[in-house]
Amino acid sequence: MSAERSVAIKAVITDWGGVLTPPLTEAVGVWLAAEGIDAERYADVMGAWVTGAYDGAGTNPIHGLEDGTLPAAEFERLLAAELRTTGGGPVAATGLIARMFGAFTPVRPMYDVLRTVRAAGVRTALLSNSWGNEYPRDLWAGLFDAVVISCEIGCRKPDARIFRHALDLLGLDAAECVLIDDMEHNVRAAEALGLVGVHHTGADTTVAELRALTVLP
Repeated sequence: MSAERSVAIKAVITDWGGVLTPPLTEAVGVWLAAEGIDAERYADVMGAWVTGAYDGAGTNPIHGLEDGTLPAAEFERLLAAELRTTGGGPVAATGLIARMFGAFTPVRPMYDVLRTVRAAGVRTALLSNSWGNEYPRDLWAGLFDAVVISCEIGCRKPDARIFRHALDLLGLDAAECVLIDDMEHNVRAAEALGLVGVHHTGADTTVAELRALTVLP
């Protein structure tokens, strides 16, 4: 336990995309280049959708995809309709999400960190806003004490209910848990509930923060 904290950390809760995978912009960039999609147009569309997902009333495509109220196939259709190739051609809707997530390969150092903290007796959980993608669940065997996927429970980060659900599964108080997430919105929402937030920008900095919290030796 660090000198600044009176409550020991008993669990690490981590995001998936952008934490256990490469940064979202990097991985999506691979897909954009492979299919010759107009990256500027994609950025404009997705920027507006992401802003609405966090600042709006919860009716835009990302919000619906993440909380399960919008089918993945419909999200693919809506996004494909907004995109064009650099040559002005259409983008195929069917299978778009799988193609978009094709470069989301495992970040092994972060998996190693989770194994280390769990071996030391600290519980671990995954808390992910799903985009209708396939998760590498084979890599999760023996890694997590709880797995929370947004579309499976009908709410998404930064909704307080999803954090409380994860805490209930772990059987711990908020102050006993660290949340690692690459989205600052989610980190701040977790902190408002009393969790310790770690804004992930890379494996090295996250490891350093966990060490400072004495979660890692």
